Amino acid sequence: MRREPTARQTRLATELRRLREAAGLNSRQAAALLGVSPAQITHIESALAGVSEQRLRRLASHYACADEDFVDALVAMATDRTQGWWEEYRGLLPTPFLDLSELDHHARFQRNAGFLFVPGLLQTADYARAVYSTRVPELAEEQIELRVRHRIARRVIIERTSPVPFDAVIHEAALRIMVGNRAAARAQLIHILERSEADHISVRVIPFALEFSTGSSPMTYVGGGVPRLDTVVRDAPHGAHYVDSEAELATYRARFEKTKAMSLDRERSRDFIHRLAKEL
Repeated sequence: MRREPTARQTRLATELRRLREAAGLNSRQAAALLGVSPAQITHIESALAGVSEQRLRRLASHYACADEDFVDALVAMATDRTQGWWEEYRGLLPTPFLDLSELDHHARFQRNAGFLFVPGLLQTADYARAVYSTRVPELAEEQIELRVRHRIARRVIIERTSPVPFDAVIHEAALRIMVGNRAAARAQLIHILERSEADHISVRVIPFALEFSTGSSPMTYVGGGVPRLDTVVRDAPHGAHYVDSEAELATYRARFEKTKAMSLDRERSRDFIHRLAKEL
């Protein structure tokens, strides 16, 4: 039995419950199909217990799930034993930090929309430090530095040999708000410019001068093993909130594309950021 399931394990459990419910079966009927107790199905669907590949495929078959790519992706989630770099922070940082790192690690792509802050994967250490230093309640210096180190370590997915495609749309407000001192703000803009030169990184800007729908909001959209396993991460008062229902994912996909359509293209965005850096 697991004490504290990860967000990835919880997502697997949620998808198995959704498959069972779509098949019109209750926990007792699903348990009978596997020859186990109903309690074990409950534990699996609560992410308190794992499930083997054999049992997962049997359940998928009994649930009449014909999407083989989806089932294969679920199997990959169930059998993954990755001990990533984020494990060194276990017990030092809240669990959501580790969950986000694991989500990054398995991402096929990542899309970010930032309106008041630069997206985390594009932040410099000084910028991240300034952001964490303004948190309420205040964080101890050690906790701030742990968070900064973790945020910088997350950049591995866009800096490694086979990087994840990264698409960011940033509002001018986020680029102009002075986070830290003037030197740190300028260094942050230059850092974005340097990162945006990479083919796999797209940075687009929404200037104040462009017509903009206030219906858009910050988001981190992470591509899963298959589209059905995509995830949207939203900031919430008590930590990150994960959105994973198919209907909501479709809404956020459309919302990101709408936000992107409002922005300048990559070249004009680079010119825009360069002008802002010169002003500093």
